[in-house]
Amino acid sequence: MLKTRLLALVGSALACVVGVVHAQDTLALTVKSDQSGPMISRQIFGQFAEHLGRGIYEGVWVGPNSSLPNTRGIRNDVVAALKELRVPNVRWPGGCFADEYHWRSGIGPAAERPATLNPNWGGVIEPNTFGTHEFMDFVQQIGAEAYISVNVGSGTSKEAADWFEYLTADQPTTLAKERAANGHAEPFGISYLGIGNESWGCGGSMTPDYYVSQLRIYARYVRNYNSRHPMKKIAVGPEGGDTSYTEAGMKAWKERNWSWDIDGLSLHYYTVGGWPPSYKATGFGEDEYARLLKETLRMDELIRTHAAIMDKYDPEKKIALVVDEWGAWLAPTPGSKEGFLEQQNSQRDALIAALNINTFARHADRVRMANIAQMVNVLQAMLLTDQEKLVKTPTYHVFRMYVPFQDATFVPIQLDPQTYVHGEVEIQRVDAIAARDKDGKVWIAIANVDPRRAVRIRIASGDRKNETLSGETLVAPQIDSINTFEAPNTVAPKPVTAKRTGGAMTLELAPASVTVVSF
Repeated sequence: MLKTRLLALVGSALACVVGVVHAQDTLALTVKSDQSGPMISRQIFGQFAEHLGRGIYEGVWVGPNSSLPNTRGIRNDVVAALKELRVPNVRWPGGCFADEYHWRSGIGPAAERPATLNPNWGGVIEPNTFGTHEFMDFVQQIGAEAYISVNVGSGTSKEAADWFEYLTADQPTTLAKERAANGHAEPFGISYLGIGNESWGCGGSMTPDYYVSQLRIYARYVRNYNSRHPMKKIAVGPEGGDTSYTEAGMKAWKERNWSWDIDGLSLHYYTVGGWPPSYKATGFGEDEYARLLKETLRMDELIRTHAAIMDKYDPEKKIALVVDEWGAWLAPTPGSKEGFLEQQNSQRDALIAALNINTFARHADRVRMANIAQMVNVLQAMLLTDQEKLVKTPTYHVFRMYVPFQDATFVPIQLDPQTYVHGEVEIQRVDAIAARDKDGKVWIAIANVDPRRAVRIRIASGDRKNETLSGETLVAPQIDSINTFEAPNTVAPKPVTAKRTGGAMTLELAPASVTVVSF
């Protein structure tokens, strides 16, 4: 009798961990493979690297004399890990740092560069040893494109114009000769110009109309002289649900004359849960988990709100909505330096990443670029480093699993997502997208947000030739499970397969999991 009770208790405990699939937990997902939507731009998987905390220094840059393996001062392990993600673009040097950055401090012999202050992020010394040439070397090493934000807050249009002449001029101007003397004779290729950053806040607290007056000037005079490498210009747009910058920027674009133009409008929105950030990155329960996922799903509402304004002025959708700051902003890691914005990264962060990416994909006609904040050691990072150690976070694994969606064609699906309810939180239980890559393979990404119940998905594709699904699933022992330097694979993708039975393929998804499969 005692043995029977013990076995029952063990079985109950296991059910809580892996979930039990009941009949009512079977959902039907139909992939409408005979239909297609817009291309999911690979640029929505962009990264953000600001001079903030240990994001650049220690995270990317260790210097050429470091004992850590590096190539011209850039960490080899970080480069190798990021190359696996096929990072499309990197936004730099900020962030709030961009509007206090003066590019001349970051060129020339490293020993002669001035040491300045970084008042936004901890008041620490900025050595300027990672500057223009180092950044361009970094993006070339990882195979990404450069997205450079110029200083509109404390800089001038001439300073920004000079920087882009220095970067891109192919004729022997004085600035081009200076670039060559600093080690790069050929002009750089800059894909994206950000005209300021958060001009409504740390970028100058500008009114929308005042920012538009500056936008016209910078968009006119900050030129790309490298005709072999086209460049797009991105204006500062809204913070969260405030539509004033969206309205002003799009109205100005609609009324523009031949002398200036833009290609995108930025949107910044973080999953925070209130200000200042206080939600714990580890050791949290289902309340915090549910509330932050609900806040993440607000991204869809925000995109719809701003896209509606953009449609009014731009029905042809020429201007992209660029979500160039997004991600979880949580309470800092205890013991970390003030202003360094270091936080751990859990299975909850993996779901936050997946839900955001799925949202961007569903709005691929307007959202054609995005940048998660941030790349290494800051906020919802891909990677964490400590001296010679490196660990890949759950968010990293989501980005790696989603690589096949880069430049794939959106494919509609039909799904009754059911509902996950916890306390006052009520959100969709399953979130999914599908896409067809250039080789014709169909990919499906599915997030089961329910942390207590597994779910069975019956997938119908309308194509009897598809007999097998295969891919990976990202699961964890707990919703707050993390990867550490001591245990780097606590949260890691595992293979998953499913075969056709009864006219459909059946896939079982663990609680709080992210799964990507193809057929």
